[in-house]
Amino acid sequence: MNIKPLIKDFIPPFLARKLTATLYGWRGNYSSWTEAKKKCSGYDSETIFNKVRSALLKVKNGEATYERDSVLFDTIHYSFPLVSALALVALNNGSKLNVLDFGGSLGSSYYQNRNLFSELELLNWNVVEQPHFVKEGQSTFADEQLHFFYDIDTCMSENRVDVLLLSSVLQYLENPYDFLEMVFAKRFEYIVIDRMPLLLQGSEKITIQKVAGEIYKAEYPCWLLNEKIFLDKMLEHYDLIFDCQTEETIHIKHGAFKAFFLKRKKTG
Repeated sequence: MNIKPLIKDFIPPFLARKLTATLYGWRGNYSSWTEAKKKCSGYDSETIFNKVRSALLKVKNGEATYERDSVLFDTIHYSFPLVSALALVALNNGSKLNVLDFGGSLGSSYYQNRNLFSELELLNWNVVEQPHFVKEGQSTFADEQLHFFYDIDTCMSENRVDVLLLSSVLQYLENPYDFLEMVFAKRFEYIVIDRMPLLLQGSEKITIQKVAGEIYKAEYPCWLLNEKIFLDKMLEHYDLIFDCQTEETIHIKHGAFKAFFLKRKKTG
């Protein structure tokens, strides 16, 4: 039984928000990633992989319009911060767009946005993912525009990269700031960060995120980074072109989902 419609229809809004947050969302404040991970199923779950694969196959084969987090939709839900950033990159690169989509599943963002950029002189979308996603991607989903790689270095050795896309991914890395240091060393010209939950106030913490049951049953560790600390780190190497809140909802005090579009400093 899906309790969410009952919450919406019969419970006052302020109580409904509290009850919904207990059904899915973020909870806890753990001392280490390891401690939180022990209580979670994780992203490598076979159930998650199979649901994503099945949904995206329908999109690839024209049987469905849009997929997000394994859920199918009749219309595409665009992330306009992402679309705006990619359009500016293409404009500044002579109608060519070469994306490195780190943690890009089996091409979700590619299928979401490919029609908007179909008139470009060149569209090249490179996904770097976990091994079982890459294996499936290379055998089933890859085409002349969509490619899959096991690591960033291999991708960059075989393809030009104009922009690094980090969509709903940094918060699920055990050491996000270490990862960013590696990214800075690669000297990507542009970085787009989308759908990232941040704390606008308060100390950074490791939580457990519970996925809404209608998507799939899963829990996994998740960072809630402080926006100022995070952005200060980015601004050591990149200039901020724009940032904004995104449409996602987060049931956490002083929390918000944000998007950022950054360009490498000329002297960085």
